[in-house]
Amino acid sequence: MESANRTGPVHYRTAAVGGVNVFYREAGPDSAPVVLLLHGFPSSSRMFRDLIPRLSDAYHVIAPDYPAFGHSAVPGRSAFGYTFDHLADVVDGLLGQLGIGEFAIYVMDFGAAVGFRLALRHPERLSAIIVQNAPLHPWEPRGWWATLGQYWADGSAGHRHAARSYLDRDGLRGQYLSGVQDPSRIDPDNWVIDKALIDRPGVDEIMLDLLYDIRNQVPVFTAMQEFLREHRPPTLVATGANDEIFPEQVVRQILTDHPGADYHALQTGHFALEDKAAEIAALMRDFLARTVPRASRPERPTPRGPGRPGATAGSQSVLTGERRP
Repeated sequence: MESANRTGPVHYRTAAVGGVNVFYREAGPDSAPVVLLLHGFPSSSRMFRDLIPRLSDAYHVIAPDYPAFGHSAVPGRSAFGYTFDHLADVVDGLLGQLGIGEFAIYVMDFGAAVGFRLALRHPERLSAIIVQNAPLHPWEPRGWWATLGQYWADGSAGHRHAARSYLDRDGLRGQYLSGVQDPSRIDPDNWVIDKALIDRPGVDEIMLDLLYDIRNQVPVFTAMQEFLREHRPPTLVATGANDEIFPEQVVRQILTDHPGADYHALQTGHFALEDKAAEIAALMRDFLARTVPRASRPERPTPRGPGRPGATAGSQSVLTGERRP
């Protein structure tokens, strides 16, 4: 196992992207291959605190907080549309400002909705995909999803109010503990911090907006399935086998589109990094060493000026087929 003691420091930075201050964690050699870590709900880049030191001796790791998450700014809902399309725009803009060319994506939960959009916008820049507890195929909204399914069906005020249960402390706590073999390994600061951030003015309504926007993900799923079938990018899956939110049999469907993906089901739950960071890091290091050689890192494009979210010049979106300026 790689020792985290050999790695350099983690830097905590903020960049203005399209008028929004975006916080991100950054570590590793500037010239190393980039690994973009995209967090889930209701967490932030904090979920990667144990993973980053295990990668940063060999990779340039970047982990942003989306607007209204973690330490990023919380623009009002009237000024900023809280959709996954818009979150992807912001992360795309951050990559442009940092001058990031080729990158691997690590997607978890909400991170898949953001990361798959980036992959479809910039297929020529995608070096690899790491999937941890994230969906690729639609599924029936039952069990953990039942209340959200009702909210998606009509968007009514009553069903929106019922969906607030996903923001309760007990609901947040359950996401971390369900399916975990040894709950004593899970830091209770996780749900305390998540709840404190959700309780900031206006953030609860933003989270409900994003939970509602999940219903619009089917076209992205479909486009990403086609992309995997046609392009077969290097793909690693390391998912919690006991996740009630994204059951292992749902996640495993990625193999129908990409049979060559490296697939690993770990004995844990939804937030697999909480007790399996060492195992996931070891899988990633082996996978990335085989698929993203350090020597293959191209030069970065010239960084863009502040506040220019969007794609690099001349790229083509697989999702829309549009040519981007």
